Amino acid sequence: MTDPAFDTSVVVVGAGQAGLSVAYYLRRLGLDPGNDFVILDRGPSTGGAWQFRWEALRLGYAHRVNDLPGMAELDLSFDTADRHAPAKDVVADYYAQYEQHFGLQVVRPANVTRVEGLMDGFTVTFDDSSARHGGSAAATAGLTTQRVTTRVLVNATGTWGAPFIPWYPGLDSFRGRMVHTSEYRDASEFAGMRVAIVGGGTSAIGFLMELEKVAAETTWFSRRPIEFLEEQELNIESGSSSVRQQDEAARQGRALPSIVSTTGVPRSRRIQAAIDRGLLLAQPMFTRVTPNGVVLPDGREVEVDAIIWATGFRPELRHLAPLKLREKSGGITVGQGASWRNSRVFFAGYGPAASTIGANRAGRTIARQVIATLSSFG
Repeated sequence: MTDPAFDTSVVVVGAGQAGLSVAYYLRRLGLDPGNDFVILDRGPSTGGAWQFRWEALRLGYAHRVNDLPGMAELDLSFDTADRHAPAKDVVADYYAQYEQHFGLQVVRPANVTRVEGLMDGFTVTFDDSSARHGGSAAATAGLTTQRVTTRVLVNATGTWGAPFIPWYPGLDSFRGRMVHTSEYRDASEFAGMRVAIVGGGTSAIGFLMELEKVAAETTWFSRRPIEFLEEQELNIESGSSSVRQQDEAARQGRALPSIVSTTGVPRSRRIQAAIDRGLLLAQPMFTRVTPNGVVLPDGREVEVDAIIWATGFRPELRHLAPLKLREKSGGITVGQGASWRNSRVFFAGYGPAASTIGANRAGRTIARQVIATLSSFG
């Protein structure tokens, strides 16, 4: 199905849950991996964003990881995976087996830096991104830039590469250590420290529990009261309000709201035990940062040695800037997985399809739309 005027018919950017789901269905619908469609992934290895998560994170500590479509063929399931091994290793291993089984031929590391429009297609520019995740300066200097032309683009980049830290007065004056979720590696790095943890989701809660017996003191700050659900696992699709808000924002081109702000936090056994021992008591958000700590709404200063920002991420869309898809309201208008400004650009794992089940469903829908789009070219 590849047009001789283009290198390939479809480029999928990202090989996490959403990208692999789209690839699976494109293959089922008759496209040849590596020929009719190409998958470009920034990570040095398999596993999507999971390969960069911290060592202590285990499956079941965070939101449920759903199986990829067709994973049953490999006799694999995250429901029966090892709960004692680091989640990043389990996911990376399962995804590696999945890619090999279905012959998806993912190109990595391939950091897509720019997508430009052509007549009835796109030029996708990417480079060897290994230096981005710990490579040397010499390796950075040796990056090779490559380009591939395509009829259709499927963006499945997720959010891990776009960490969000809200601005507070005095933020730049803080003399202690500040890290975002994306930079957190191990609790031992905060041994004996007074640590402020900011955020209202499962990552913040996980950090509190990991640091409980390691840090000298932990203080939890959240912009809103934490709603603990009765369910032990969060099924985002059951939170119809959250899905509706995500869908409305995507259709209107607005910045996407936080998932956890409308779904709450599942009350797993581990989290319930932490509630019972009084660990999970969130304080109102501080008003400013000082060189030595943070200032509470009542004016008192709390001295801390480190701040961990578990404040989430934003969709990673910088490489799409040349296509001018972003609206003045801050987002990209997306309906049924496709950009309303350019119908040949599809978004997998964006908005209401950002959860793992949603990504799988969107993969099937987007793959069908991609085939229909390619057929329209004759």
